[in-house]
Amino acid sequence: MSETLLSVQNLHTSFFTDNGEVQAVNGVSFDLNPGEILGIVGESGSGKSVTAYSIMQILADTGKITEGKVLFKGEDLTKWNDKQMQGFRGKNCSIIFQDPMTSLNPVFTIANQMGEAVILHTDRRGAQVDERVKELLELVGINEPEKRMKQYPFELSGGMRQRVMIAMALACEPDILIADEPTTALDVTIQAQILELIQSLQKKMGMAVILVTHDLGVIADMCDNIIVMYGGRICERGTAREIFYNPKHEYTKGLLRSIPNVGNMKQKLVPIAGTPINMLNMPKGCAFCPRCDNAMKICLSEIPQEIIINEDHKAACWVNVKAAYEEASRHE
Repeated sequence: MSETLLSVQNLHTSFFTDNGEVQAVNGVSFDLNPGEILGIVGESGSGKSVTAYSIMQILADTGKITEGKVLFKGEDLTKWNDKQMQGFRGKNCSIIFQDPMTSLNPVFTIANQMGEAVILHTDRRGAQVDERVKELLELVGINEPEKRMKQYPFELSGGMRQRVMIAMALACEPDILIADEPTTALDVTIQAQILELIQSLQKKMGMAVILVTHDLGVIADMCDNIIVMYGGRICERGTAREIFYNPKHEYTKGLLRSIPNVGNMKQKLVPIAGTPINMLNMPKGCAFCPRCDNAMKICLSEIPQEIIINEDHKAACWVNVKAAYEEASRHE
Protein backbone atom coordinates (compact mmCIF):
# COMPACT_ATOMS: atom_id res chain seq x y z
CA MET A 1 0.00 0.00 0.00
CA SER A 2 1.17 3.50 -0.82
CA GLU A 3 2.49 5.55 2.13
CA THR A 4 0.79 8.66 0.73
CA LEU A 5 -2.88 8.64 1.71
CA LEU A 6 -4.09 10.97 -1.06
CA SER A 7 -2.23 12.12 -4.16
CA VAL A 8 -3.78 14.75 -6.44
CA GLN A 9 -1.91 14.81 -9.76
CA ASN A 10 -2.34 17.53 -12.41
CA LEU A 11 -6.02 18.02 -11.60
CA HIS A 12 -8.09 20.08 -14.04
CA THR A 13 -11.75 20.80 -13.27
CA SER A 14 -13.97 22.92 -15.52
CA PHE A 15 -17.52 24.25 -15.42
CA PHE A 16 -19.27 24.45 -18.77
CA THR A 17 -21.56 27.49 -18.68
CA ASP A 18 -23.61 29.41 -21.25
CA ASN A 19 -20.81 31.99 -21.34
CA GLY A 20 -18.08 29.41 -21.96
CA GLU A 21 -15.74 27.06 -20.10
CA VAL A 22 -14.56 28.14 -16.64
CA GLN A 23 -11.29 26.40 -15.75
CA ALA A 24 -11.80 26.52 -11.98
CA VAL A 25 -8.88 24.18 -11.18
CA ASN A 26 -5.92 24.25 -13.52
CA GLY A 27 -3.16 21.68 -13.00
CA VAL A 28 -3.22 21.28 -9.20
CA SER A 29 -0.95 18.62 -7.65
CA PHE A 30 -0.29 17.79 -4.00
CA ASP A 31 0.12 14.87 -1.60
CA LEU A 32 -1.58 14.29 1.75
CA ASN A 33 0.03 11.96 4.28
CA PRO A 34 -1.73 10.09 7.12
CA GLY A 35 -2.27 12.34 10.14
CA GLU A 36 -1.29 15.54 8.30
CA ILE A 37 -3.23 18.81 8.48
CA LEU A 38 -3.05 20.58 5.12
CA GLY A 39 -4.35 24.12 4.67
CA ILE A 40 -5.59 25.34 1.26
CA VAL A 41 -5.83 29.14 1.25
CA GLY A 42 -7.11 31.68 -1.25
CA GLU A 43 -9.77 34.29 -2.01
CA SER A 44 -13.25 33.40 -3.19
CA GLY A 45 -12.98 32.00 -6.72
CA SER A 46 -9.38 30.79 -6.34
CA GLY A 47 -10.38 27.15 -6.87
CA LYS A 48 -9.78 25.85 -3.35
CA SER A 49 -13.33 24.57 -2.66
CA VAL A 50 -13.63 23.13 -6.19
CA THR A 51 -10.41 21.18 -5.54
CA ALA A 52 -12.02 19.70 -2.41
CA TYR A 53 -15.29 18.93 -4.23
CA SER A 54 -13.34 17.31 -7.08
CA ILE A 55 -11.72 14.90 -4.59
CA MET A 56 -15.19 13.95 -3.29
CA GLN A 57 -16.72 14.14 -6.82
CA ILE A 58 -19.64 16.26 -5.61
CA LEU A 59 -19.45 18.89 -8.36
CA ALA A 60 -22.45 20.70 -9.83
CA ASP A 61 -24.00 19.21 -12.98
CA THR A 62 -22.03 21.62 -15.16
CA GLY A 63 -18.71 20.68 -13.50
CA LYS A 64 -16.37 17.98 -14.73
CA ILE A 65 -12.84 16.72 -14.05
CA THR A 66 -11.25 17.08 -17.49
CA GLU A 67 -7.74 15.87 -16.73
CA GLY A 68 -5.55 14.42 -13.98
CA LYS A 69 -5.75 11.80 -11.25
CA VAL A 70 -6.91 11.65 -7.64
CA LEU A 71 -5.21 8.65 -6.02
CA PHE A 72 -6.52 7.35 -2.69
CA LYS A 73 -4.11 4.75 -1.28
CA GLY A 74 -2.84 4.28 -4.84
CA GLU A 75 -6.27 3.87 -6.51
CA ASP A 76 -7.53 6.47 -8.98
CA LEU A 77 -10.90 7.83 -7.77
CA THR A 78 -11.62 9.45 -11.15
CA LYS A 79 -12.06 5.93 -12.57
CA TRP A 80 -14.51 4.81 -9.86
CA ASN A 81 -18.24 4.43 -10.52
CA ASP A 82 -21.04 6.02 -8.44
CA LYS A 83 -21.41 3.04 -6.10
CA GLN A 84 -17.69 2.98 -5.32
CA MET A 85 -17.70 6.74 -4.69
CA GLN A 86 -20.70 6.44 -2.35
CA GLY A 87 -18.66 3.98 -0.29
CA PHE A 88 -15.66 6.33 -0.34
CA ARG A 89 -17.70 9.33 0.82
CA GLY A 90 -18.29 9.13 4.53
CA LYS A 91 -16.34 5.94 5.13
CA ASN A 92 -12.94 7.01 3.77
CA CYS A 93 -13.40 10.75 3.31
CA SER A 94 -15.92 13.14 4.90
CA ILE A 95 -16.60 16.82 4.38
CA ILE A 96 -17.82 19.64 6.63
CA PHE A 97 -19.54 22.32 4.54
CA GLN A 98 -19.39 26.11 4.94
CA ASP A 99 -22.87 26.85 6.24
CA PRO A 100 -24.38 24.39 8.74
CA MET A 101 -27.83 25.99 8.44
CA THR A 102 -28.16 25.10 4.76
CA SER A 103 -26.33 21.77 5.12
CA LEU A 104 -28.79 20.36 7.67
CA ASN A 105 -32.36 19.53 6.64
CA PRO A 106 -34.76 21.78 8.62
CA VAL A 107 -37.63 19.23 8.68
CA PHE A 108 -35.73 16.30 10.27
CA THR A 109 -34.43 15.95 13.82
CA ILE A 110 -30.71 15.78 14.57
CA ALA A 111 -31.03 12.07 15.48
CA ASN A 112 -32.76 11.34 12.18
CA GLN A 113 -30.10 13.09 10.05
CA MET A 114 -27.11 11.72 11.95
CA GLY A 115 -28.64 8.26 12.15
CA GLU A 116 -28.91 8.16 8.35
CA ALA A 117 -25.11 8.52 8.03
CA VAL A 118 -24.54 5.78 10.64
CA ILE A 119 -26.98 3.37 8.94
CA LEU A 120 -25.57 4.07 5.48
CA HIS A 121 -21.93 3.39 6.32
CA THR A 122 -21.98 0.96 9.31
CA ASP A 123 -23.70 -2.26 10.41
CA ARG A 124 -25.43 -0.59 13.38
CA ARG A 125 -29.23 -0.77 13.51
CA GLY A 126 -32.05 0.18 15.90
CA ALA A 127 -30.94 1.20 19.39
CA GLN A 128 -27.27 0.88 18.33
CA VAL A 129 -27.77 3.79 15.91
CA ASP A 130 -29.11 6.09 18.65
CA GLU A 131 -26.26 5.04 20.93
CA ARG A 132 -23.70 5.91 18.23
CA VAL A 133 -25.36 9.30 17.57
CA LYS A 134 -25.22 10.08 21.30
CA GLU A 135 -21.52 9.04 21.39
CA LEU A 136 -20.71 11.33 18.48
CA LEU A 137 -22.53 14.32 19.97
CA GLU A 138 -20.60 13.82 23.21
CA LEU A 139 -17.36 13.52 21.23
CA VAL A 140 -17.85 16.98 19.69
CA GLY A 141 -18.70 18.57 23.04
CA ILE A 142 -22.48 18.99 22.75
CA ASN A 143 -24.17 19.10 26.16
CA GLU A 144 -27.36 17.14 26.91
CA PRO A 145 -27.02 14.91 23.81
CA GLU A 146 -30.31 13.03 24.40
CA LYS A 147 -32.19 16.35 24.34
CA ARG A 148 -30.32 17.62 21.25
CA MET A 149 -31.08 14.43 19.33
CA LYS A 150 -34.80 15.22 19.47
CA GLN A 151 -34.35 18.83 18.35
CA TYR A 152 -34.47 20.37 14.87
CA PRO A 153 -31.60 22.44 13.37
CA PHE A 154 -33.39 25.78 13.92
CA GLU A 155 -33.45 25.07 17.68
CA LEU A 156 -29.65 24.99 17.86
CA SER A 157 -27.13 27.86 17.75
CA GLY A 158 -24.74 28.27 14.79
CA GLY A 159 -21.80 26.82 16.72
CA MET A 160 -23.86 23.83 17.85
CA ARG A 161 -25.08 23.16 14.30
CA GLN A 162 -21.47 23.18 13.11
CA ARG A 163 -20.59 20.68 15.86
CA VAL A 164 -23.44 18.46 14.61
CA MET A 165 -21.97 18.68 11.08
CA ILE A 166 -18.55 17.63 12.43
CA ALA A 167 -20.17 14.74 14.35
CA MET A 168 -21.89 13.56 11.15
CA ALA A 169 -18.61 13.76 9.24
CA LEU A 170 -16.91 11.61 11.90
CA ALA A 171 -19.66 8.96 12.02
CA CYS A 172 -17.50 6.39 10.21
CA GLU A 173 -14.10 7.51 11.49
CA PRO A 174 -12.84 8.50 8.01
CA ASP A 175 -9.18 8.54 6.92
CA ILE A 176 -9.59 12.10 5.56
CA LEU A 177 -11.69 14.99 6.84
CA ILE A 178 -12.21 17.97 4.51
CA ALA A 179 -13.30 21.14 6.31
CA ASP A 180 -14.54 23.68 3.76
CA GLU A 181 -14.53 27.11 5.42
CA PRO A 182 -15.88 25.54 8.65
CA THR A 183 -15.97 28.85 10.55
CA THR A 184 -17.33 31.28 7.93
CA ALA A 185 -20.78 31.87 9.43
CA LEU A 186 -19.64 31.89 13.07
CA ASP A 187 -18.50 34.63 15.43
CA VAL A 188 -14.86 34.87 16.47
CA THR A 189 -15.03 33.04 19.81
CA ILE A 190 -17.02 30.15 18.33
CA GLN A 191 -14.57 30.02 15.37
CA ALA A 192 -11.72 29.36 17.79
CA GLN A 193 -13.71 26.62 19.56
CA ILE A 194 -14.55 24.85 16.28
CA LEU A 195 -10.91 24.95 15.09
CA GLU A 196 -9.67 23.65 18.45
CA LEU A 197 -12.27 20.88 18.25
CA ILE A 198 -11.13 19.83 14.76
CA GLN A 199 -7.51 19.86 15.94
CA SER A 200 -8.19 17.77 19.06
CA LEU A 201 -10.33 15.25 17.12
CA GLN A 202 -7.58 14.94 14.51
CA LYS A 203 -5.06 14.06 17.24
CA LYS A 204 -7.48 11.65 18.94
CA MET A 205 -8.52 9.82 15.74
CA GLY A 206 -5.29 10.18 13.74
CA MET A 207 -7.05 11.22 10.53
CA ALA A 208 -5.66 13.55 7.88
CA VAL A 209 -7.38 16.93 7.52
CA ILE A 210 -7.69 19.28 4.53
CA LEU A 211 -8.69 22.71 5.83
CA VAL A 212 -10.03 25.04 3.13
CA THR A 213 -10.12 28.72 4.11
CA HIS A 214 -9.70 32.30 2.84
CA ASP A 215 -8.08 33.40 6.10
CA LEU A 216 -4.38 32.70 6.68
CA GLY A 217 -4.73 33.89 10.28
CA VAL A 218 -7.23 31.13 11.05
CA ILE A 219 -4.82 28.31 10.25
CA ALA A 220 -1.53 29.75 11.53
CA ASP A 221 -1.22 27.32 14.45
CA MET A 222 -3.10 24.37 12.97
CA CYS A 223 -1.53 23.29 9.71
CA ASP A 224 1.60 21.26 9.01
CA ASN A 225 1.68 22.44 5.39
CA ILE A 226 -0.07 25.22 3.49
CA ILE A 227 -1.01 25.58 -0.19
CA VAL A 228 -1.85 29.08 -1.48
CA MET A 229 -4.12 29.14 -4.56
CA TYR A 230 -5.02 31.90 -6.98
CA GLY A 231 -6.85 31.71 -10.31
CA GLY A 232 -7.22 27.92 -10.12
CA ARG A 233 -3.48 27.31 -9.72
CA ILE A 234 -1.10 26.75 -6.81
CA CYS A 235 1.08 29.83 -6.50
CA GLU A 236 2.97 28.83 -3.34
CA ARG A 237 3.30 25.84 -1.03
CA GLY A 238 5.36 24.98 2.01
CA THR A 239 5.39 24.38 5.74
CA ALA A 240 3.35 26.81 7.83
CA ARG A 241 6.57 28.35 9.17
CA GLU A 242 7.95 28.97 5.66
CA ILE A 243 4.71 30.50 4.37
CA PHE A 244 4.33 32.87 7.32
CA TYR A 245 7.96 33.89 7.86
CA ASN A 246 9.42 33.56 4.37
CA PRO A 247 6.63 34.22 1.78
CA LYS A 248 7.91 34.25 -1.79
CA HIS A 249 4.83 34.85 -3.95
CA GLU A 250 3.48 38.40 -4.25
CA TYR A 251 -0.07 37.15 -3.61
CA THR A 252 0.94 35.40 -0.36
CA LYS A 253 2.71 38.58 0.76
CA GLY A 254 -0.50 40.52 0.02
CA LEU A 255 -2.60 38.09 2.08
CA LEU A 256 -0.21 38.38 5.02
CA ARG A 257 -0.21 42.21 4.83
CA SER A 258 -3.98 42.17 5.26
CA ILE A 259 -3.83 40.24 8.58
CA PRO A 260 -3.64 42.30 11.82
CA ASN A 261 -0.26 42.03 13.56
CA VAL A 262 -0.80 41.44 17.28
CA GLY A 263 2.76 42.58 18.01
CA ASN A 264 2.20 45.93 16.30
CA MET A 265 -1.46 47.01 16.36
CA LYS A 266 -0.55 50.47 15.00
CA GLN A 267 0.61 48.92 11.73
CA LYS A 268 -1.82 49.70 8.92
CA LEU A 269 -3.49 46.85 7.07
CA VAL A 270 -2.79 46.92 3.34
CA PRO A 271 -5.54 45.36 1.19
CA ILE A 272 -4.66 43.67 -2.10
CA ALA A 273 -5.44 46.12 -4.92
CA GLY A 274 -7.96 45.34 -7.64
CA THR A 275 -10.58 42.58 -7.76
CA PRO A 276 -10.34 38.76 -8.00
CA ILE A 277 -9.65 37.36 -11.45
CA ASN A 278 -12.47 36.74 -13.94
CA MET A 279 -12.12 33.00 -14.58
CA LEU A 280 -13.81 33.38 -17.99
CA ASN A 281 -11.14 35.81 -19.09
CA MET A 282 -7.84 34.54 -17.71
CA PRO A 283 -4.66 36.46 -18.57
CA LYS A 284 -2.09 34.78 -20.78
CA GLY A 285 0.62 34.88 -18.12
CA CYS A 286 0.49 34.95 -14.32
CA ALA A 287 -3.11 35.14 -13.03
CA PHE A 288 -2.11 37.58 -10.27
CA CYS A 289 -0.25 39.90 -12.68
CA PRO A 290 -3.06 42.56 -13.04
CA ARG A 291 -3.03 43.12 -9.24
CA CYS A 292 0.71 42.80 -8.60
CA ASP A 293 2.82 45.88 -7.74
CA ASN A 294 6.04 44.13 -8.85
CA ALA A 295 4.77 42.71 -12.15
CA MET A 296 7.27 42.53 -15.01
CA LYS A 297 6.85 42.21 -18.77
CA ILE A 298 7.30 38.41 -18.68
CA CYS A 299 4.46 38.13 -16.11
CA LEU A 300 1.99 39.31 -18.78
CA SER A 301 2.83 36.64 -21.32
CA GLU A 302 4.20 33.53 -19.57
CA ILE A 303 2.83 31.38 -16.74
CA PRO A 304 5.52 31.00 -14.04
CA GLN A 305 6.61 27.47 -13.13
CA GLU A 306 7.18 26.36 -9.55
CA ILE A 307 10.75 26.84 -8.39
CA ILE A 308 12.28 25.29 -5.28
CA ILE A 309 13.02 27.89 -2.59
CA ASN A 310 14.23 25.17 -0.20
CA GLU A 311 13.28 21.58 0.61
CA ASP A 312 10.14 22.74 2.47
CA HIS A 313 9.06 25.52 0.14
CA LYS A 314 8.09 26.10 -3.53
CA ALA A 315 6.68 29.16 -5.29
CA ALA A 316 5.57 30.00 -8.83
CA CYS A 317 6.52 33.67 -9.26
CA TRP A 318 8.75 35.40 -11.83
CA VAL A 319 9.98 37.81 -9.14
CA ASN A 320 11.84 34.91 -7.52
CA VAL A 321 13.41 33.90 -10.83
CA LYS A 322 14.64 37.48 -11.30
CA ALA A 323 16.02 37.52 -7.72
CA ALA A 324 17.83 34.20 -8.34
CA TYR A 325 19.46 35.56 -11.54
CA GLU A 326 20.55 38.73 -9.75
CA GLU A 327 22.00 36.70 -6.86
CA ALA A 328 23.90 34.43 -9.27
CA SER A 329 25.32 37.37 -11.23
CA ARG A 330 26.54 39.02 -8.00
CA HIS A 331 28.57 35.89 -7.16
CA GLU A 332 30.15 35.57 -10.60
